[in-house]
Amino acid sequence: MAKKNETFVQHITPMEEDFSRWYTDVVLRAELMDYSEVRGCMVIRPYGYGIWELIQKELDQRFRATGHKNAYFPMFIPESLLKKEAEHVEGFAPEVAWVTKGGNEELAEPLVVRPTSETIICSMYAKWIQSYRDLPMLLNQWCNVVRWEKSTRPFLRTSEFLWQEGHTVHATYEEAQEETLQMLGVYRDFAFNVLAIPVLTGRKSENEKFAGAEATYTMEAIMHDGKALQMGTSHNLGQHFAKVFDIQFLDRDGVQKYAWQTSWGVSTRMIGGLIMVHGDERGLRLPPKLAPIQAIVIPIAAHKPGVTECAAEMTRRLIAAGIRAESDDRDQSPGWKFNEWELRGVPLRVEIGPRDMAQDQLTLVRRDTHEKATIPMEGAEEAILKLLEDIHANMLRQAGERMQSQITSVQDYDALVEAVNKGGFAYAPWCREGDCEEKLKADTGITTRCMPFEGQEEAEGKVCAVCGRPAKAMTYFAKSY
Repeated sequence: MAKKNETFVQHITPMEEDFSRWYTDVVLRAELMDYSEVRGCMVIRPYGYGIWELIQKELDQRFRATGHKNAYFPMFIPESLLKKEAEHVEGFAPEVAWVTKGGNEELAEPLVVRPTSETIICSMYAKWIQSYRDLPMLLNQWCNVVRWEKSTRPFLRTSEFLWQEGHTVHATYEEAQEETLQMLGVYRDFAFNVLAIPVLTGRKSENEKFAGAEATYTMEAIMHDGKALQMGTSHNLGQHFAKVFDIQFLDRDGVQKYAWQTSWGVSTRMIGGLIMVHGDERGLRLPPKLAPIQAIVIPIAAHKPGVTECAAEMTRRLIAAGIRAESDDRDQSPGWKFNEWELRGVPLRVEIGPRDMAQDQLTLVRRDTHEKATIPMEGAEEAILKLLEDIHANMLRQAGERMQSQITSVQDYDALVEAVNKGGFAYAPWCREGDCEEKLKADTGITTRCMPFEGQEEAEGKVCAVCGRPAKAMTYFAKSY
């Protein structure tokens, strides 16, 4: 037993020493995941899956509030369907996993394990949509996808991952565009108000857009090490898939028309973002709304009369008030427990010992600031609920201040490269030409992240910071995961 305990509390690699190793240490030692026997695939452990379940719950409520319904489509896609849309298949071909045998027999037609579901869903929309009365069709599915990645990292890039993908069909371009931006707004609200992560939103370049889309919009966050992470995307698919899959409807004017479509999605990559935005040298720091355990109750001097019982009663009270709470009455020292729950990022530690009982109080320790305070046991539920709200607000403020400090406005190539290599976003005028973007990426590893909705007038009269041609858009540049 001593050996297991010793392993559990051992040192986490400092961020400044090796950020990548720090990240791996945290996901393993906080028991979010473990490596499986399949290359590039991870086992999501209960604590990590608990975070994903809360992400699902919060997002699903938002999807339903905007009129979307959940459905489920097959994970196997016939080769002929995938190949129907040339740009789409070209974009995903290098990552596709194939099924060529069923039992001992060769399949008449190879199947793809879904890398995304546009093609299989479009084949059904072509059957279901006949009239303007069938529109809009607003569906979402929660599922897994497979993309055969060459280089993998837990949660950030794995061969199999969990996500949601929304797929909607509309009568007009305007309705599809409104849906595309609405769902980007839903993601943005979720990032700020649940993840406590500030994000930049805007349009992706032509090179970086989703394969087969007319336009892709994204939300980008900055990690502790200054790299960008694409946290979610929303795509206006135009009529590309509708024309390929013959999704037509009889409109009110009696004319047969092709439909307009969107798709949008976020994945377990969000958990990686949570870790890299909020984590510190002690491990995870979870925002309260996504913490599987919001308050951990720890008996101090548990061998003394009534302490364990008092801790259990306080835990029941917190649970009844809607707080996700647990009591840790294991046979370990308080210090060991403090270390474990800090590593796991529990927002609030509640200590109860003989002195607290004598004074009818609780000792609280915040994970975000490490501040310690005492509160009366009477009315503790309301005080803790308010404190959890304050922890969220403080974590969002801290992340926002750090992001702002990592954005640099630049006007020329050298300054752009210097700003990104220092860690963060470079905000610069850009020509929007693909060859310019490709050369920058090949030479430096820097990519365009998004063209924000605001501030585009700043590009007027300026030249591209990369190649010197006339600028057409203000753009955020960074290195990314």
